[in-house]
Amino acid sequence: MSPTCTHLESVQVTELPAEIRGCEDCLAIGGDWVHLRMCESCGRIGCCDSSPNRHASRHAAQRGHPVARSAEPGEEWAWCYVDDLLIDPGPR
Repeated sequence: MSPTCTHLESVQVTELPAEIRGCEDCLAIGGDWVHLRMCESCGRIGCCDSSPNRHASRHAAQRGHPVARSAEPGEEWAWCYVDDLLIDPGPR
C-alpha cells in the first residue's frame, strides 16, 4: 500500500488564478524564480525549492499550509510538504 497525504482536509483552493505574474515574494524583492507553486490552503503563489529563495516551502512552514500544487502550465500535481509526498491529481 502506498502512503497517502494526511493533510488533504487543508485544501481549499485548487484552481489556479487566470493570471499569474510570478512568485509574489520574489516580485516584491526583485528576486528570480525557477518554477511556481500555489498554496492550496490560501492560493498564494510562491517559488519552488529549486529557486534561490524557496518561497513556497517557506510559506508552507511559516503558515502551516501543507499542500501546494504546481502552477506551471500543463502540470497537474501537488506536493505535501509535511508528508514529503507527491499527490495524485485525481479527486481530492
